[in-house]
Amino acid sequence: MASIKDVAKEAGVAVATVSRVMNNRGYISKETRKKVEKAMDALDYHPNQIARALQKNQSFFIGIIVPDSNHPFFSDLIKYVEMSANEKNYKLLICNSLDDPKKEANYISMLRQNQVDGIIMCSHTMNIESYKKVPFPIVSFDRFISSNIPCVGSDNYRGGELATEHLIQLGCKRLLHISGPLDLDILANRRRDAFVITSMKHGVTYDIIEGAHNKLTFDYFWSFVTENISPAQLREYDGVFCSNDIVAYALYIYAEQQGIRVPEQLKIIGYDYHSFTRMLQSPKLTTIMQPSDRIGVMLTNTLLQMIESADGELINNTTVDVTLIKGETT
Repeated sequence: MASIKDVAKEAGVAVATVSRVMNNRGYISKETRKKVEKAMDALDYHPNQIARALQKNQSFFIGIIVPDSNHPFFSDLIKYVEMSANEKNYKLLICNSLDDPKKEANYISMLRQNQVDGIIMCSHTMNIESYKKVPFPIVSFDRFISSNIPCVGSDNYRGGELATEHLIQLGCKRLLHISGPLDLDILANRRRDAFVITSMKHGVTYDIIEGAHNKLTFDYFWSFVTENISPAQLREYDGVFCSNDIVAYALYIYAEQQGIRVPEQLKIIGYDYHSFTRMLQSPKLTTIMQPSDRIGVMLTNTLLQMIESADGELINNTTVDVTLIKGETT
């Protein structure tokens, strides 16, 4: 079997250069990287991952805990986390908590037993003190936990502000916000805060209906919309800001079934712009895009920076910009 020294000799570079290419660390020119990769292919060289892990006292596995990988936003997010981790030679273990605190705790224990190097936490059903006790690096998505657990998320307040201002600029006078679970201390609830503050600033009448706790499917949101908003109630509003695109789409279908024309009589705006939204042919939802690709890369890079930091340096929180995507529902 070829060794790393054989690869270095074949490529005409130092062993340290081959190591940097394999670990994707430090500056390597494109030309040098191609020479090393060509040499590895020519010699059919495959790094010994077990030996590498033992040498560095790392497993090169990371975990990600999400509420439900079937939800399009989290499905997209997992894809970009996996792609980013793979570029750094890390593998990903995926866990679905289904917003169950006991299941979430069991997954953290399982990941600890499997000696993962760190966790990306996208499910937040446990109390804050429980996360602080986890003995390896954690990066949180959309929730501030503590000063030594960095958070990555989109600018939720700005997203709520953009959505509400857009509806008001289009002439809406009576607004409704269908929110997520407001009892959880998560940054997504800043969308609700922005909706309230912006509506009050413009003197617009508004209402809020609190949304789902643990179901992220279309069937659930369809039931939620039809059970919580009567046709007569829906006719009282001329603009609705939904906490995600699936509930926005469910609301659109419900309104159309009741003979309420969208956007002429009712304007609807969602949140996420994930693969589900982009796949829809009709209607094209007006929505707020939180870029799952950039968030996934930032979550992964932040976690790996913590894992590979020799001195345990504190990593800053990261906020990713959001964008209004104009569609056919406003």
